[in-house]
Parts: sequence; C-alpha cells; structure tokens
Amino acid sequence: MGRQVKDGDKVEILYIGKLENGEVFDSTDGREPFGFVAGSHEVIPGMSKAVLGMGEGEKKEIHISPEEGYGEYREELLGKVPTDYLPENVKLGDPLADADHENQVYWVKELNDDHAILDGNHPLAGKTLVFDIEIVSIS
Repeated sequence: MGRQVKDGDKVEILYIGKLENGEVFDSTDGREPFGFVAGSHEVIPGMSKAVLGMGEGEKKEIHISPEEGYGEYREELLGKVPTDYLPENVKLGDPLADADHENQVYWVKELNDDHAILDGNHPLAGKTLVFDIEIVSIS
C-alpha cells in the first residue's frame, strides 16, 4: 500500500453523508472533492480521525456518533421569540445569525403569527452520521 494519511496531511475526499435511516443529507456527487487537514478542527472530529491511516483510492463506510459529530441535542438551545423580532419574509427552516454571538446560528423550527421557536442546535446534532468516503488525494 502507498502513502497513508497521517495527522497534518491535506486530504481530498469524495463522500456521501447519510443518516442511519439511509436519508442522504450531503454529498460531493457532482462537486469537487472536499479538502481538509487530517487531525485538525476544520471538520467534525469523527471525520478528521476516520481518514487517518487510509490510503489514496481507499474507500470505507464510517459511523460517527453525536459526540464525534455535531454534539448531543440540547433542549436549552431552544427559544421562543415574538415574530416581531424576526426579519421580514423569514420561513420555516431558515437559518438566522445571532448578532450578539459570533458563529451562533438559530434555525426557525416553528413559526406562527405571533411567535417562532428558534433552535440553536446544528440540524445534525444528536444524530449518528454514516459516511461513505473515498480518499482522492493526500499531500
């Protein structure tokens, strides 16, 4: 076997990301390979670790727990706000940035005439993720 991925290597992968029920939530299909530094914090920890030891052209299926993915789902990140506080034309499922907390996004989980329920959890929080990955390049 040729070169294997080690901490600090730049890798490019092709992937299909699915939930345990088989529902696809993301894929590089029709796109360029996805690149990141192995062992870094550029991607979720489970993905960063999963490529270590793989060789160019190697494929495998990996299962990533919530702890190694987007974290456990946290009820305390749900909040009810009056619709007056929301931007015009906001729709169910829209992401909203928090002006007071950089990098915090809330998703519109429920929406009616007088209030909305906003969810600060990542949409994949609390879920086990299944990825089919292929190492395209290592540098």
